[in-house]
Amino acid sequence: MPIKIPRALPAYDALSRERVFVITEDRAEHQDIRPLRVGIVNLMPTTIDTEIQLLRLLGNSPLQVDITFLNMSSHTSKHAPPGHLEKFYTSAEEIVCMKARFDGLIITGAPVETLHFEEVDYWDELVKIIDYSEKNVFSVMHICWGAQAGLYRRYNIPKKPLEKKLFGIFPHAVNEQYHSLFRGFDDEFLAPQSRHTTCDRGAIAADSRLSIQSETAETGVFIVTAREGREIYVTGHLEYDPLTLDREYRRDISKGLAIEVPKNYYPDNDPSKTPVVRWRAHANLFFDNWLNYVYQETPFNLDELE
Repeated sequence: MPIKIPRALPAYDALSRERVFVITEDRAEHQDIRPLRVGIVNLMPTTIDTEIQLLRLLGNSPLQVDITFLNMSSHTSKHAPPGHLEKFYTSAEEIVCMKARFDGLIITGAPVETLHFEEVDYWDELVKIIDYSEKNVFSVMHICWGAQAGLYRRYNIPKKPLEKKLFGIFPHAVNEQYHSLFRGFDDEFLAPQSRHTTCDRGAIAADSRLSIQSETAETGVFIVTAREGREIYVTGHLEYDPLTLDREYRRDISKGLAIEVPKNYYPDNDPSKTPVVRWRAHANLFFDNWLNYVYQETPFNLDELE
């Protein structure tokens, strides 16, 4: 089954060209099933690119997924096309007030990791949706800075600056291979990383409520879970498309920033060569496993969520 999104959303045509299963709202209403309700709190400045990346992965399962995009009403986006947020997004504040129920929720990263959490202009609103999600969403996936924010809010896990940006494609190990999120995974898998900070591993390991599912010495903690998978914290970017790191690299070069060539990304470490994608299969598998877990475990009636 496909993901249900508005026909006018730019991602619709992009994903249709890739033969990703998408469906309009009118057609979905004639299917006699309950779709999974998934909210996406999109904090990334690359608004449309992030929509396409996440929808591409969510549209790869046999389940019908009803998508609601959420934005921070306390923050004015400088990057979304004019009118885009007003047309396709719902205020996170409104969702919290309504106590709307979701099977799953994704909170993306954001380019604010060098700020203290409380210095982020929409922090108070994000705290509200993190708190709201505990009783109104079955499973929440936090990505990159969103993972750091969630761990800080719920468990007071601090973040720490890195000596230099962790940037490139890195191998990661699976600590618990029989966990539902890692069904079908190899012993080692590749994933993109792009961040200036890391989570305090000692603080995570010391909290019995948290389980480190994937990590390496080079990247640190990659994936953490809590409440038997109802909370998922991913410090990297499995959702990145083939050229996302390339765009970030060239953006920083054009700004005159000190940035190294992303590691293990370009053939022969040469930015003039086209990157080879080596993480797509595991990214699809991870999101498929998450959706399957949510589908199997969420009550049919979302009002029964605890």
